[in-house]
Parts: sequence; C-alpha cells; structure tokens
Amino acid sequence: MRSVGPGSSLRPLARHLRLPLRLADFANRGFALDRPVARRILETHARAFLTGFNVVAGWRDPHRALAGIPDEERGFAYEGAGMRAALTDLATGGHARAFERLLAGPGQGYVHLVHVGYGWGLVPTRLPLPVLVPRTPLLRWLALDGAGFAEVYFGGVSALRRRCARAATPRWEARLAGCGRALWFLTSADVDKVAGLIGSVPLRARSPLWAGVGLAAVYAGCVDEMVIDRLVAVCGEDVPRLKQGALFAIAARCRSGIVPAHTELACRRLFSVSPGEAASWTDTAAAELTGSRELAAYLEWKSRLRTAHVRLS
Repeated sequence: MRSVGPGSSLRPLARHLRLPLRLADFANRGFALDRPVARRILETHARAFLTGFNVVAGWRDPHRALAGIPDEERGFAYEGAGMRAALTDLATGGHARAFERLLAGPGQGYVHLVHVGYGWGLVPTRLPLPVLVPRTPLLRWLALDGAGFAEVYFGGVSALRRRCARAATPRWEARLAGCGRALWFLTSADVDKVAGLIGSVPLRARSPLWAGVGLAAVYAGCVDEMVIDRLVAVCGEDVPRLKQGALFAIAARCRSGIVPAHTELACRRLFSVSPGEAASWTDTAAAELTGSRELAAYLEWKSRLRTAHVRLS
C-alpha cells in the first residue's frame, strides 16, 4: 500500500522545488542599495546559496554538482544544499539520507555550512514550526544559527525586533547569532548601519548579534583593515563576541581549504596570526565537547573562545 503519511505530500515538493535566483536581488528584498560594490559581492553569495539548493535536486551525485560552483562561493552553495537536505529528509522520513550523503566525502570540507543550511529548513515558510536540527553532535546547533539568518533575511528588521524581544533562552541566544549575520546582508556591509540596528534592540540581545556580524564579515567579506577596525570600535564591550564569530568563520574557511584574501586579512588584523593557527584554537576550545548533542556544550564552546580571546589577540 502506498504511504499516505504526512511526509508523502512533501515528497514531490522536495524533489521538484526550485528557488528563483531573483530571491538574491537586494532590491526585491528591500536591503540597502547605496553600497554597490558590497551589494554585488553579497548578492553573488546569495545566488550561490540558491544555486546550491537547486543543483542537488535528485541527489544522484550532489558533490559533483556542487564542484561546478566557483571556489570562494562553494561554501554558500553547500549551505543551500544543506537546506534542501533538511527538506528532503523530512519529506522521506529520513530514507533519502540526504544530509548524511551531503556530509560524506567532499562535504566534510563544508561541514559547518551544511549544518547552517539545514536550519533554514522550514523557516522561509514563516509558519510557527520548530527549527529542523540534525542528530549529529555539537555542530548540530549551527542549524539554529541558520534559522536566525533565514528569519531576518526573509523577514527584515521587523523580524529581527520580534526575535530580540522574545524571552532569553539558550536556543534564543544561538539563533540570534544568525540574525546578526543577516544584518551584514541587509545593510550591504555598512558597519554603522549594523551598529545602529543592534543599538536599537534590547541590551540582552546585542552580544549574540555581534557574534553573527563577526562571522559574516570574516566569511562573506566586504572588509578591509579600516572596516575591521571600525567593527572593533563600534561593538564596544562585545569585542569578544565579534572575535568569537570571526574565529568560527576562519575555521570554516580553513576546513574547506579555500581561504580568500579578505578572511586572511581579517584574521591577521584581529588576531595577528595565520588563519590556520586561529582555526586550531576552535578545535582546542571544543576539546571534550565534540561528542555532545547538548546545546549547553555548543554554548560552552563559544564561551571558551570568548574567554580565551585576550590571550589569543
């Protein structure tokens, strides 16, 4: 007998759904348009995400499909593929093993991005549904970061304000980092606009947002030494959060083996060491935590990096 369970109606959608590239157009999104160079770079990243979502449809050989994406954009494409993996596994009750297949082989170079993309899952529907979080240890909670990014990318500043006003919980904190990443895109990497938006939300929400900004700036780019220095200046007491996010970005870039010039520049400006050395700090901080599935372990990992930032800077 053919299955008529809740997943059956989702299967055609998971198989045939395509995301139009116009979703990356900042004019359509209502994002800042007054910084054309940064806008072009960030729209390129967004299109890579959408392309990654689209090219792995069917899952015959996702890594071969993603290999055609330009080197510096491939991480964003794997993030998009991570979103599709979440939907595919949800639709098939896990039988497609899409997430598992995406993490195999070359996918290990983009393990952070795949987990982030997984969290996009059902967020763009704007329905009050739980965030999809995979069963993997530790990095599974990057899915909350992905959900926060998607929430603000599609919902704008009003979504940011609603999220920041909610009760402070561990999940709320982890999700806010993704909201902070989205601000880098909403403002076309305008440091002062980012600072203004963060300054307008409740005080308790600001620190996690700055962690997301640090991650976005160092991973996605649109930075030079002056921009990095300005970020450090405007985030005030949240420099440890900014740097923790930067370390996550550096580790993700190093894991892929593709470290663009802007990531190396930011790393040396913030930490005065090579990206490889900075990335190793994230491994050290995760010692004895890597096998845990608890959110507390993920937040402890971040806390350890913040505590060590004085020694590392």
